[in-house]
Amino acid sequence: MSCKIKTTHGIIRIENEVVARIAGMAAIGCYGIVGMAAKSVKDGIVHLLKIESLTKGVKLAANEKSINIDLHVIVEYGTNITAICESIMSTVKYRVEESCGLAIGRVNVFVEGMRVDG
Repeated sequence: MSCKIKTTHGIIRIENEVVARIAGMAAIGCYGIVGMAAKSVKDGIVHLLKIESLTKGVKLAANEKSINIDLHVIVEYGTNITAICESIMSTVKYRVEESCGLAIGRVNVFVEGMRVDG
C-alpha cells in the first residue's frame, strides 16, 4: 500500500517505506531518544534497531483523509518521557507533512524500553 496525492498534472505515489523512513529519522533526531525498537515475535524481547532497519519500528495506517503513524522507541534513562514523546509527535508530524505533503492524523509513541548507561 502506498500514499497517493492527486495533482492537476497527475498522481504522485509515495511508498510507505519512504514515509516510514522520514518518520523514523525525525524521531531518532529528537533529544532523549536512543533509537527505534522492534519486539521479537519469537521471544517477546525488545531490540534496538540499527539505522538501516529503523523502519521496522514505524507502523503506518492510512485512510482516505490522513495517515496515522505508530512509533516504537527506546528512551534514555533520566529523561522526561512525556516531554520526549510530545517532542517526537510534533517533530514527526511536521517533517512528514512538509516532506511528503501528506495529512497526518495521529502520531502515537510507544516507549518499548529505556537504556541505562553505566
